Amino acid sequence: MSLITIKNLWKRYGETVVLENLSFSIEAGEFCTLVGPSGCGKSTFLKMLLGEERPTKGLFLFEGKPFPAEPSAERGIVFQRYSLFSHLSVLENVMLGIELGASPLLGKLFGKAKKRAREEAIAMLEAVGLGDVLHHYPSQLSGGMQQRLSIAQSLVKKPKLLLLDEPFGALDPGIRADMHALILDLWKKNNLTVVMVTHDLHEGFYLGTRLLVFDKVRNDPQAPNAFGAKITYDIPLHDKKEKESVFKKINQTITREAL
Repeated sequence: MSLITIKNLWKRYGETVVLENLSFSIEAGEFCTLVGPSGCGKSTFLKMLLGEERPTKGLFLFEGKPFPAEPSAERGIVFQRYSLFSHLSVLENVMLGIELGASPLLGKLFGKAKKRAREEAIAMLEAVGLGDVLHHYPSQLSGGMQQRLSIAQSLVKKPKLLLLDEPFGALDPGIRADMHALILDLWKKNNLTVVMVTHDLHEGFYLGTRLLVFDKVRNDPQAPNAFGAKITYDIPLHDKKEKESVFKKINQTITREAL
């Protein structure tokens, strides 16, 4: 059974169609990268996966059941802008997710439960390379370190699905390369399914096991909002040589659409 099943899915806001007639599935363990022109519905689709938006019509299933109507611990997300609590230390930022999940009313744990939460948070921070800055505050961290902290926040809750909304777009190239290596390592070690939006076509090819290109293929000048985006390319990318070959073949065709 697929982790995510989508069939004849539409999304519209009033008279504006954003996505039209999407049908595909995502298997557990895939790393899907989404590219396409600005405004073609990639981020809207990601919000639907998170539970912040609902489809207008169509089948939309998570593990064979209707998608939860609200965000849940099964789905983690990392944004381009860091979702960190400035008044909490690095360790406290990560512990908060564990404590809220276990004690949603108080948001705090005590005794042995708090000790276990602390140990889990430290292990996750060490996994993302922040084990030596546990007591620093977000303002004391570089951009790359802040993004590592955001990833730790999401993964400490052990989600089945990790959503990435252009998480590396604001980083310098060298730091970005380090983050690519980190996210691939975490994806493999944590048996994650990843869906990532990016404007960088090369990044989409490098990271993904599958590339989905969103674009609006029908346009009516008399009714510009009548049609939404579809998936114009769905490309499996299984190994490095195959990625390089496919990239060269379609780069000229979809660079205009994806950037």
